[in-house]
Amino acid sequence: MIIYHGSLQIVKQPELGKGKSYNDYGQGFYCTESLDLAKEWACPTQKDGFANKYTLNTKGLSLFRLSGGDYHILNWLALLLKNRTFDLSAALALQARDYVIQTFMPDLSGKDYIIGYRADDSYFSFAEDFVSGILSLRDLSEAMSLGALGEQVVLISPKAFEQIHFEDYEAASYQEYHIKRMSRDNLARQEYPGCMGEQSAKQTTSQSRKRDIKTLKNDLYVLDILREEMKNDDPRLQRILPE
Repeated sequence: MIIYHGSLQIVKQPELGKGKSYNDYGQGFYCTESLDLAKEWACPTQKDGFANKYTLNTKGLSLFRLSGGDYHILNWLALLLKNRTFDLSAALALQARDYVIQTFMPDLSGKDYIIGYRADDSYFSFAEDFVSGILSLRDLSEAMSLGALGEQVVLISPKAFEQIHFEDYEAASYQEYHIKRMSRDNLARQEYPGCMGEQSAKQTTSQSRKRDIKTLKNDLYVLDILREEMKNDDPRLQRILPE
């Protein structure tokens, strides 16, 4: 597969153990199959960057595909809560964080690379709102498709690093791609009322989202998950998956 790594530098030889440990899925080499997304990720500030192009030989590699398939949104959230730094202080949010990690953490042993959602700022705020009890699980799942923030491909094993080959790079101008990055994130925030705070979210939802009573009654919040001590195989969790 062809993948791209957005960076402020040209990276000809990715190395295992060089990435930050507090990235979404822990330490690894973070890429995307989209050249445009890589250029956006290369320009987090007003500074030019590079989209490094690679060929990844996936033969013999074990893939952990987090977005869909055998996994649900709480598996993604468990990884995020484990690796990223959240500003949580309320008792409910702290208890929810511990329970989600303990109960829904997927097993990555034997896996060589991961494909899953990328937690840009908007995704991150959605996750914080969920563990704080503001958003329902259904809303969190729907939020994953907002703004087309994209998926990432993350190399996590020595074998995967042995099978990646640098091809080329393209320059990324911050004047074009920093703006695109911010616009993509803002689009997700504008389309989703949950990131505006609990009261505003409730008002906007009542005005713009018409749901039947049965659907609303079936919505799950983190307090429901804690109270009922839901487990990973609970069918109510399996139903709520982003497409």
